[in-house]
Amino acid sequence: MSNGWKTLADLDPDGKRCLVRVDFNVPFAPGTQTIIDDSRIVAALPTVKNLLDRGASLIVCSHLGRPKGKPSPDLRMAPVRERFAELLGADVTDCGGPAGPDALRTASSLGPGKVGMLENLRFDPGEESNDEDFSNGLAALADFYVNDAFGAAHRAHASVVGVTAWLPSYAGLLMEKELEMLGRVVGSHEKPSVAVIGGAKVADKIGVISNLLDGVDKVLVGGGMVAAFLRAQGLKSGAADLDDAELETAGTLLERHSGKLGLPTDVTVAPEFSSEAAASVTAADGVSENDLILDIGPKTAEAYAEEIRRASTILWNGPMGVAEWEQFSRGTRTVANAISSNSAAVSVVGGGSTAEVVSRLGLEQSITHVSTGGGASLEYLEGRVLPGVAALGG
Repeated sequence: MSNGWKTLADLDPDGKRCLVRVDFNVPFAPGTQTIIDDSRIVAALPTVKNLLDRGASLIVCSHLGRPKGKPSPDLRMAPVRERFAELLGADVTDCGGPAGPDALRTASSLGPGKVGMLENLRFDPGEESNDEDFSNGLAALADFYVNDAFGAAHRAHASVVGVTAWLPSYAGLLMEKELEMLGRVVGSHEKPSVAVIGGAKVADKIGVISNLLDGVDKVLVGGGMVAAFLRAQGLKSGAADLDDAELETAGTLLERHSGKLGLPTDVTVAPEFSSEAAASVTAADGVSENDLILDIGPKTAEAYAEEIRRASTILWNGPMGVAEWEQFSRGTRTVANAISSNSAAVSVVGGGSTAEVVSRLGLEQSITHVSTGGGASLEYLEGRVLPGVAALGG
């Protein structure tokens, strides 16, 4: 048992049926059924193989997209099931459902070492409403339950929370690793520790910063939050649309933790939010009223890189600017390369857009852990209790 929840080491799966909740909510190329990133499927394979090697039969389940409680032809699990079978190197039976007599019949027929997959959980409205009957229907498919879907752990849904009332429940290997690694960077960790926080969602990330400042030695700020912190200091922040709550929170953080906050001394700005916009660099205290701050500046990027290179524990959540546009990607690339080059540090990357940057730059192998959870990572870093983790007893 780890931190209150049971793990795969605590069970004997031989000859038993297991309901495995995974996060196979993978992206498709626009207008197609072609998966463009299968990393979430790959991440679940260790748990799947562990259980199969130990004699279990598996009923794997996941949501896909937002079908709003009814079947949608574009969101069926068939292409995901096919890719899962390819990566696993084994047949994966279509169990239908996601609950009901057909699913129960097929699941019951699976022998030891065999795998089935349910249809998209969100095709049934009972999934998102955490309906007791739907939860019970899922539980009827198996002898025990394993949650390996950290990316869905912040949702109080039937397959995440409800089913745990009916079955002995365990954390999968991916879930265990996610909680261990994120816990290391927000709890007990080697010093000095640095958190690099960026992204466009100002309100969300200010909550993350507020929680992390009590634990880490330095928080380096980039992305959409820069404008809020500039305005809170009485400086111009360009044309950013900021509300009073964000400014008040930024001001409070500056007041309480100014020594721990790393803020840009220069920024990259543009007259409009466009991939064609001309970029220019200005001092942080020289932003004009009409400018949009779209990246940290080169001096700031190098200063942040120096902090990162000295760190023993590093958390990165959120790009430093609009990284998908070349002229506003320098800060993000500088930070990413500094983290990947510090091989002595424990480095954890959280958040979907940040993971995409790491993947695009080919740096996954030089990062200690890249989290599969977008919203779940964010809520964990804010200090919130994740329903899916609490349901496991952690």
